[in-house]
Amino acid sequence: MSSDDTSRRRRRGLGSLYQKRGVWYVSYWRDGKRFQESAGSTDLADAKRLLKKRLGEVQSGRFVGPSAERITVGDLFAELVNDYRVNGRKFLVDLERCRLSHLRTFFGNARARDVTTDRIRAYQTSRLAAGAAHGTINRELAALRRAFRLSVQAGRLDHAPHVPMLAERNVRTGFLDRADYAAVRAALPEPYRLIADLAYTYGWRKQEVLGLTWAQVDLDVGTVRLDPGSTKNGAGRTIVLTRALHETLSGVRTSRTLSLWVFCRLGGQRRRDIREAWAKATKEAGLEGILFHDLRRSAVRNIVRAGIPERVAMTMSGHKTRSIFDRYHVVSDTDLREAATRLEHAATGSRRVIPLTRTATLELPERAAQ
Repeated sequence: MSSDDTSRRRRRGLGSLYQKRGVWYVSYWRDGKRFQESAGSTDLADAKRLLKKRLGEVQSGRFVGPSAERITVGDLFAELVNDYRVNGRKFLVDLERCRLSHLRTFFGNARARDVTTDRIRAYQTSRLAAGAAHGTINRELAALRRAFRLSVQAGRLDHAPHVPMLAERNVRTGFLDRADYAAVRAALPEPYRLIADLAYTYGWRKQEVLGLTWAQVDLDVGTVRLDPGSTKNGAGRTIVLTRALHETLSGVRTSRTLSLWVFCRLGGQRRRDIREAWAKATKEAGLEGILFHDLRRSAVRNIVRAGIPERVAMTMSGHKTRSIFDRYHVVSDTDLREAATRLEHAATGSRRVIPLTRTATLELPERAAQ
Protein backbone atom coordinates (compact mmCIF):
# COMPACT_ATOMS: atom_id res chain seq x y z
CA MET A 1 0.00 0.00 0.00
CA SER A 2 1.53 3.37 -1.09
CA SER A 3 2.31 6.20 1.28
CA ASP A 4 -0.38 8.28 -0.48
CA ASP A 5 -3.04 5.73 0.42
CA THR A 6 -1.83 5.00 3.91
CA SER A 7 -0.55 7.55 6.34
CA ARG A 8 -0.70 5.51 9.51
CA ARG A 9 -1.12 1.88 10.47
CA ARG A 10 -1.34 0.36 13.96
CA ARG A 11 -1.70 -3.22 15.16
CA ARG A 12 -4.37 -4.04 17.71
CA GLY A 13 -4.14 -7.74 18.57
CA LEU A 14 -6.13 -9.48 15.86
CA GLY A 15 -7.01 -6.21 14.20
CA SER A 16 -5.37 -3.11 12.85
CA LEU A 17 -6.08 0.52 12.09
CA TYR A 18 -5.04 2.38 8.97
CA GLN A 19 -5.79 5.68 7.31
CA LYS A 20 -6.75 6.19 3.69
CA ARG A 21 -7.20 9.67 2.20
CA GLY A 22 -7.68 11.01 5.72
CA VAL A 23 -10.42 8.51 6.74
CA TRP A 24 -9.65 5.82 9.29
CA TYR A 25 -10.34 2.15 8.53
CA VAL A 26 -10.32 -0.96 10.73
CA SER A 27 -9.17 -4.41 9.77
CA TYR A 28 -9.82 -7.61 11.75
CA TRP A 29 -10.10 -11.36 11.34
CA ARG A 30 -12.84 -13.90 12.02
CA ASP A 31 -12.63 -17.62 11.21
CA GLY A 32 -9.65 -16.99 8.97
CA LYS A 33 -11.42 -14.31 6.96
CA ARG A 34 -10.30 -10.71 6.92
CA PHE A 35 -12.84 -7.90 7.25
CA GLN A 36 -12.15 -4.25 6.45
CA GLU A 37 -14.53 -1.37 7.01
CA SER A 38 -14.45 2.37 7.20
CA ALA A 39 -14.88 4.05 10.54
CA GLY A 40 -16.44 6.95 8.63
CA SER A 41 -14.29 9.40 10.54
CA THR A 42 -10.94 11.19 10.41
CA ASP A 43 -10.71 10.90 14.19
CA LEU A 44 -8.47 8.08 15.40
CA ALA A 45 -10.54 7.69 18.57
CA ASP A 46 -13.62 6.80 16.51
CA ALA A 47 -11.68 4.10 14.68
CA LYS A 48 -10.39 2.67 17.96
CA ARG A 49 -13.91 2.45 19.34
CA LEU A 50 -15.16 0.66 16.21
CA LEU A 51 -12.26 -1.82 16.25
CA LYS A 52 -12.80 -2.55 19.94
CA LYS A 53 -16.50 -3.13 19.27
CA ARG A 54 -15.84 -5.50 16.36
CA LEU A 55 -13.22 -7.50 18.26
CA GLY A 56 -15.62 -7.81 21.18
CA GLU A 57 -18.35 -9.10 18.83
CA VAL A 58 -15.94 -11.64 17.35
CA GLN A 59 -14.86 -12.91 20.77
CA SER A 60 -18.42 -13.12 22.14
CA GLY A 61 -19.79 -14.89 19.06
CA ARG A 62 -22.20 -12.04 18.28
CA PHE A 63 -20.44 -10.82 15.15
CA VAL A 64 -22.56 -10.58 12.00
CA GLY A 65 -20.37 -8.27 9.92
CA PRO A 66 -20.43 -4.66 8.77
CA SER A 67 -23.55 -5.31 6.67
CA ALA A 68 -25.64 -5.35 9.85
CA GLU A 69 -24.93 -1.64 10.26
CA ARG A 70 -26.71 -0.95 6.98
CA ILE A 71 -29.90 -2.94 7.68
CA THR A 72 -32.87 -0.64 8.12
CA VAL A 73 -36.25 -1.18 9.74
CA GLY A 74 -37.69 -1.13 6.24
CA ASP A 75 -35.46 -4.08 5.33
CA LEU A 76 -36.82 -6.00 8.33
CA PHE A 77 -40.42 -5.32 7.32
CA ALA A 78 -39.76 -6.40 3.75
CA GLU A 79 -38.42 -9.72 5.04
CA LEU A 80 -41.43 -10.10 7.33
CA VAL A 81 -43.86 -9.54 4.46
CA ASN A 82 -41.92 -12.04 2.36
CA ASP A 83 -42.11 -14.59 5.20
CA TYR A 84 -45.90 -14.17 5.29
CA ARG A 85 -46.12 -14.55 1.53
CA VAL A 86 -43.90 -17.59 0.99
CA ASN A 87 -45.42 -19.44 3.95
CA GLY A 88 -48.97 -18.67 2.89
CA ARG A 89 -49.74 -16.98 6.18
CA LYS A 90 -53.15 -15.45 6.66
CA PHE A 91 -53.78 -11.74 7.16
CA LEU A 92 -51.01 -10.55 4.82
CA VAL A 93 -53.15 -7.61 3.73
CA ASP A 94 -53.87 -6.73 7.36
CA LEU A 95 -50.15 -6.90 8.13
CA GLU A 96 -49.17 -4.48 5.37
CA ARG A 97 -52.07 -2.02 5.58
CA CYS A 98 -52.60 -1.90 9.34
CA ARG A 99 -49.83 -3.24 11.54
CA LEU A 100 -46.83 -2.05 9.54
CA SER A 101 -48.31 1.27 8.43
CA HIS A 102 -47.87 3.07 11.75
CA LEU A 103 -44.51 1.39 12.42
CA ARG A 104 -43.14 2.61 9.08
CA THR A 105 -44.37 6.14 9.75
CA PHE A 106 -42.71 6.30 13.17
CA PHE A 107 -39.40 4.52 12.52
CA GLY A 108 -38.95 5.61 8.91
CA ASN A 109 -35.61 4.48 7.47
CA ALA A 110 -33.89 4.15 10.83
CA ARG A 111 -31.13 1.58 11.13
CA ALA A 112 -32.27 -1.61 12.82
CA ARG A 113 -29.41 -1.32 15.31
CA ASP A 114 -30.75 2.08 16.41
CA VAL A 115 -34.14 0.68 17.43
CA THR A 116 -33.86 0.40 21.19
CA THR A 117 -36.36 -0.39 23.91
CA ASP A 118 -36.54 3.33 24.69
CA ARG A 119 -37.55 4.09 21.09
CA ILE A 120 -40.15 1.35 21.22
CA ARG A 121 -41.62 2.86 24.38
CA ALA A 122 -41.69 6.21 22.59
CA TYR A 123 -43.69 4.51 19.84
CA GLN A 124 -46.16 3.24 22.42
CA THR A 125 -46.55 6.74 23.83
CA SER A 126 -47.11 8.17 20.37
CA ARG A 127 -49.79 5.61 19.49
CA LEU A 128 -51.55 6.02 22.82
CA ALA A 129 -51.68 9.78 22.25
CA ALA A 130 -53.29 9.07 18.88
CA GLY A 131 -56.04 7.09 20.61
CA ALA A 132 -54.95 3.56 19.69
CA ALA A 133 -56.06 0.76 22.01
CA HIS A 134 -53.55 -1.30 23.97
CA GLY A 135 -54.42 -4.41 22.01
CA THR A 136 -53.92 -2.65 18.68
CA ILE A 137 -50.49 -1.36 19.72
CA ASN A 138 -49.48 -4.81 20.97
CA ARG A 139 -50.41 -6.41 17.64
CA GLU A 140 -48.26 -3.83 15.85
CA LEU A 141 -45.32 -4.41 18.18
CA ALA A 142 -45.71 -8.17 17.76
CA ALA A 143 -45.03 -7.63 14.06
CA LEU A 144 -41.94 -5.56 14.90
CA ARG A 145 -40.68 -8.25 17.26
CA ARG A 146 -41.25 -10.95 14.64
CA ALA A 147 -39.36 -8.92 12.04
CA PHE A 148 -36.31 -8.65 14.31
CA ARG A 149 -36.41 -12.35 15.20
CA LEU A 150 -36.41 -13.36 11.53
CA SER A 151 -33.24 -11.33 10.91
CA VAL A 152 -31.52 -12.72 13.99
CA GLN A 153 -32.41 -16.27 12.97
CA ALA A 154 -31.01 -15.60 9.49
CA GLY A 155 -27.75 -14.26 10.98
CA ARG A 156 -28.20 -10.74 9.59
CA LEU A 157 -28.45 -9.22 13.07
CA ASP A 158 -26.73 -10.34 16.24
CA HIS A 159 -29.59 -9.50 18.61
CA ALA A 160 -33.10 -8.09 18.83
CA PRO A 161 -34.19 -5.35 21.22
CA HIS A 162 -36.57 -6.10 24.06
CA VAL A 163 -40.11 -5.26 22.91
CA PRO A 164 -42.27 -4.39 25.94
CA MET A 165 -46.01 -5.01 25.68
CA LEU A 166 -48.83 -2.97 27.16
CA ALA A 167 -51.29 -4.48 29.62
CA GLU A 168 -54.55 -5.34 27.87
CA ARG A 169 -57.52 -4.58 30.03
CA ASN A 170 -60.10 -4.62 27.27
CA VAL A 171 -60.32 -8.40 26.88
CA ARG A 172 -63.98 -9.19 26.22
CA THR A 173 -65.74 -11.53 28.61
CA GLY A 174 -69.14 -11.73 26.92
CA PHE A 175 -70.90 -15.05 26.65
CA LEU A 176 -74.41 -16.41 26.22
CA ASP A 177 -76.05 -18.89 28.53
CA ARG A 178 -78.41 -21.37 26.92
CA ALA A 179 -81.52 -19.23 27.47
CA ASP A 180 -79.89 -16.18 25.90
CA TYR A 181 -78.60 -18.22 23.00
CA ALA A 182 -82.04 -19.71 22.40
CA ALA A 183 -83.49 -16.19 22.23
CA VAL A 184 -80.91 -15.01 19.71
CA ARG A 185 -81.22 -18.19 17.67
CA ALA A 186 -84.99 -17.81 17.44
CA ALA A 187 -84.51 -14.29 16.08
CA LEU A 188 -82.03 -15.40 13.41
CA PRO A 189 -83.32 -16.17 9.91
CA GLU A 190 -83.36 -19.90 9.22
CA PRO A 191 -80.27 -19.97 6.93
CA TYR A 192 -78.13 -18.58 9.78
CA ARG A 193 -79.24 -20.82 12.62
CA LEU A 194 -77.05 -23.78 11.68
CA ILE A 195 -74.03 -21.44 11.41
CA ALA A 196 -74.64 -20.24 14.95
CA ASP A 197 -75.30 -23.80 16.21
CA LEU A 198 -71.90 -25.03 15.02
CA ALA A 199 -70.14 -22.04 16.59
CA TYR A 200 -72.04 -22.38 19.88
CA THR A 201 -71.51 -26.14 20.09
CA TYR A 202 -67.84 -26.47 19.12
CA GLY A 203 -66.39 -22.99 19.54
CA TRP A 204 -65.35 -22.62 15.92
CA ARG A 205 -64.58 -19.19 14.52
CA LYS A 206 -67.02 -17.53 12.15
CA GLN A 207 -64.91 -17.92 9.02
CA GLU A 208 -64.11 -21.53 9.89
CA VAL A 209 -67.82 -22.29 9.86
CA LEU A 210 -68.70 -20.16 6.83
CA GLY A 211 -65.83 -21.70 4.86
CA LEU A 212 -67.06 -25.27 5.23
CA THR A 213 -67.46 -27.30 2.04
CA TRP A 214 -69.38 -30.54 1.65
CA ALA A 215 -66.06 -32.29 1.00
CA GLN A 216 -65.23 -31.63 4.67
CA VAL A 217 -68.48 -33.16 5.92
CA ASP A 218 -68.77 -36.95 6.20
CA LEU A 219 -72.36 -37.69 7.10
CA ASP A 220 -71.79 -41.46 6.88
CA VAL A 221 -69.55 -41.41 9.95
CA GLY A 222 -70.91 -38.17 11.37
CA THR A 223 -67.77 -36.01 11.29
CA VAL A 224 -66.71 -32.58 10.07
CA ARG A 225 -63.07 -31.70 9.55
CA LEU A 226 -61.20 -28.46 9.12
CA ASP A 227 -58.22 -28.99 6.85
CA PRO A 228 -54.72 -27.82 7.85
CA GLY A 229 -54.18 -24.30 6.60
CA SER A 230 -57.88 -23.40 6.65
CA THR A 231 -57.88 -22.35 10.32
CA LYS A 232 -56.43 -19.29 12.02
CA ASN A 233 -53.55 -21.23 13.61
CA GLY A 234 -53.02 -23.41 10.55
CA ALA A 235 -53.78 -26.69 12.35
CA GLY A 236 -56.52 -29.02 11.15
CA ARG A 237 -59.05 -30.68 13.40
CA THR A 238 -62.04 -33.01 13.26
CA ILE A 239 -65.18 -33.11 15.38
CA VAL A 240 -67.94 -35.68 15.74
CA LEU A 241 -71.40 -34.24 15.17
CA THR A 242 -74.08 -34.27 17.83
CA ARG A 243 -77.25 -36.10 16.86
CA ALA A 244 -79.16 -32.84 16.35
CA LEU A 245 -76.47 -31.28 14.15
CA HIS A 246 -76.09 -34.49 12.16
CA GLU A 247 -79.82 -34.49 11.38
CA THR A 248 -79.80 -30.79 10.48
CA LEU A 249 -76.80 -31.10 8.17
CA SER A 250 -78.35 -34.15 6.54
CA GLY A 251 -81.48 -32.12 5.81
CA VAL A 252 -79.43 -29.26 4.37
CA ARG A 253 -77.45 -31.68 2.22
CA THR A 254 -80.64 -33.13 0.76
CA SER A 255 -81.99 -29.71 -0.16
CA ARG A 256 -78.73 -28.32 -1.57
CA THR A 257 -77.04 -30.43 -4.18
CA LEU A 258 -75.51 -27.86 -6.55
CA SER A 259 -73.09 -25.87 -4.36
CA LEU A 260 -69.79 -27.08 -2.95
CA TRP A 261 -70.34 -24.74 0.03
CA VAL A 262 -72.35 -25.86 3.04
CA PHE A 263 -73.53 -22.29 3.64
CA CYS A 264 -74.40 -20.64 0.36
CA ARG A 265 -76.70 -18.09 -1.18
CA LEU A 266 -79.21 -18.67 -3.93
CA GLY A 267 -77.16 -19.60 -6.94
CA GLY A 268 -74.56 -21.49 -4.93
CA GLN A 269 -72.22 -18.62 -4.03
CA ARG A 270 -70.51 -18.88 -0.67
CA ARG A 271 -72.13 -16.98 2.20
CA ARG A 272 -69.34 -14.81 3.57
CA ASP A 273 -70.78 -12.92 6.51
CA ILE A 274 -73.45 -12.95 9.17
CA ARG A 275 -72.93 -9.52 10.76
CA GLU A 276 -76.15 -7.85 9.61
CA ALA A 277 -78.37 -10.78 10.55
CA TRP A 278 -76.56 -11.21 13.87
CA ALA A 279 -76.92 -7.54 14.79
CA LYS A 280 -80.67 -7.61 14.12
CA ALA A 281 -81.15 -10.87 16.05
CA THR A 282 -79.26 -9.73 19.15
CA LYS A 283 -81.16 -6.44 19.18
CA GLU A 284 -84.50 -8.26 18.89
CA ALA A 285 -83.48 -10.62 21.72
CA GLY A 286 -82.52 -7.69 23.95
CA LEU A 287 -78.83 -8.64 23.84
CA GLU A 288 -77.49 -5.87 21.65
CA GLY A 289 -73.70 -5.70 21.79
CA ILE A 290 -73.15 -9.45 22.05
CA LEU A 291 -70.70 -10.52 19.34
CA PHE A 292 -70.84 -13.62 17.18
CA HIS A 293 -67.36 -14.37 18.50
CA ASP A 294 -68.87 -14.61 21.99
CA LEU A 295 -70.33 -17.95 20.85
CA ARG A 296 -66.78 -19.30 20.79
CA ARG A 297 -66.18 -18.25 24.39
CA SER A 298 -69.56 -19.64 25.40
CA ALA A 299 -68.86 -22.96 23.71
CA VAL A 300 -65.59 -23.40 25.59
CA ARG A 301 -67.34 -22.81 28.89
CA ASN A 302 -70.16 -25.20 28.01
CA ILE A 303 -67.77 -27.92 26.87
CA VAL A 304 -65.73 -27.74 30.09
CA ARG A 305 -68.83 -27.67 32.26
CA ALA A 306 -70.15 -30.73 30.44
CA GLY A 307 -67.22 -32.63 31.98
CA ILE A 308 -65.20 -32.98 28.79
CA PRO A 309 -61.43 -33.04 29.52
CA GLU A 310 -59.77 -29.72 28.71
CA ARG A 311 -57.29 -31.37 26.35
CA VAL A 312 -60.21 -32.67 24.29
CA ALA A 313 -61.97 -29.31 24.58
CA MET A 314 -58.91 -27.53 23.19
CA THR A 315 -58.81 -29.97 20.29
CA MET A 316 -62.46 -29.30 19.49
CA SER A 317 -62.21 -25.51 19.66
CA GLY A 318 -58.77 -25.29 18.04
CA HIS A 319 -56.87 -23.62 20.89
CA LYS A 320 -53.18 -24.47 20.67
CA THR A 321 -52.06 -22.93 23.96
CA ARG A 322 -53.48 -23.25 27.44
CA SER A 323 -53.11 -19.52 28.13
CA ILE A 324 -55.43 -18.54 25.28
CA PHE A 325 -57.85 -21.34 26.15
CA ASP A 326 -58.07 -20.02 29.71
CA ARG A 327 -58.99 -16.57 28.39
CA TYR A 328 -62.02 -18.11 26.68
CA HIS A 329 -63.00 -20.31 29.61
CA VAL A 330 -65.05 -17.60 31.29
CA VAL A 331 -66.44 -18.15 34.77
CA SER A 332 -69.89 -16.59 34.96
CA ASP A 333 -71.78 -15.11 37.89
CA THR A 334 -73.95 -18.24 37.88
CA ASP A 335 -70.85 -20.42 38.24
CA LEU A 336 -69.71 -18.40 41.25
CA ARG A 337 -73.12 -18.55 42.91
CA GLU A 338 -73.26 -22.32 42.47
CA ALA A 339 -69.74 -22.59 43.89
CA ALA A 340 -70.82 -20.54 46.92
CA THR A 341 -73.82 -22.86 47.43
CA ARG A 342 -71.52 -25.88 47.36
CA LEU A 343 -69.23 -24.25 49.94
CA GLU A 344 -72.21 -23.43 52.12
CA HIS A 345 -73.42 -27.02 52.14
CA ALA A 346 -69.88 -28.25 52.82
CA ALA A 347 -69.58 -25.90 55.80
CA THR A 348 -72.88 -27.10 57.28
CA GLY A 349 -72.00 -30.75 56.79
CA SER A 350 -74.75 -31.35 54.27
CA ARG A 351 -74.12 -34.26 51.94
CA ARG A 352 -76.54 -32.97 49.38
CA VAL A 353 -74.85 -32.57 46.03
CA ILE A 354 -75.69 -29.32 44.28
CA PRO A 355 -75.34 -29.94 40.56
CA LEU A 356 -73.94 -27.29 38.28
CA THR A 357 -76.31 -25.82 35.73
CA ARG A 358 -77.27 -28.63 33.43
CA THR A 359 -75.61 -28.63 30.06
CA ALA A 360 -76.40 -30.78 27.09
CA THR A 361 -74.05 -33.68 26.61
CA LEU A 362 -72.50 -34.31 23.22
CA GLU A 363 -74.20 -37.23 21.50
CA LEU A 364 -72.78 -39.21 18.65
CA PRO A 365 -74.98 -39.91 15.65
CA GLU A 366 -76.02 -43.54 15.53
CA ARG A 367 -73.61 -44.53 12.76
CA ALA A 368 -70.66 -42.85 14.43
CA ALA A 369 -71.40 -44.58 17.73
CA GLN A 370 -71.46 -48.01 16.18
